[in-house]
Amino acid sequence: MKFKPVAFIVNIAITLGIGAIGSLATSSSVRTWYPTINKPSFNPPDWVFAPVWTTIFILTGIAAYLVWIKRDKIVHFPRTVAIYLIQLILNLAWSFIFFYLHEIGFALAEILILLLVVLVNAFVFYKIDKWAGLLFIPYILWVSFASILNYNLFILN
Repeated sequence: MKFKPVAFIVNIAITLGIGAIGSLATSSSVRTWYPTINKPSFNPPDWVFAPVWTTIFILTGIAAYLVWIKRDKIVHFPRTVAIYLIQLILNLAWSFIFFYLHEIGFALAEILILLLVVLVNAFVFYKIDKWAGLLFIPYILWVSFASILNYNLFILN
């Protein structure tokens, strides 16, 4: 397939845009509320989160691009897009639930749903394009870790 630079950039911009919107809910709480709650010993330093999420959003955008360029060959392309969009919305919602609303328990339930949808998304993408599915591995690993972290934050607070 011929490389489509505009589509490539748009797909990455969408995921980075979601991340940027999520950071609006996160930024003030990272300075005010989050430092005041009890954290487990394995809680990463704050500076780790931005580069990890940026990398994940870029990889997810590349995966979406790899699927998008094959859209004419995908029988259920609207369903594929819906799964992808639901995953992005759930990702964004977690930031608001956890950091803006300070609802650690609700965020835990939500992140478990997010993890399930990310797994489904990775599987669906993998069936369309092997690399698109494999690019979700860091996302799966990070959301799995974030789920464990969220659970421990819930228990400690």
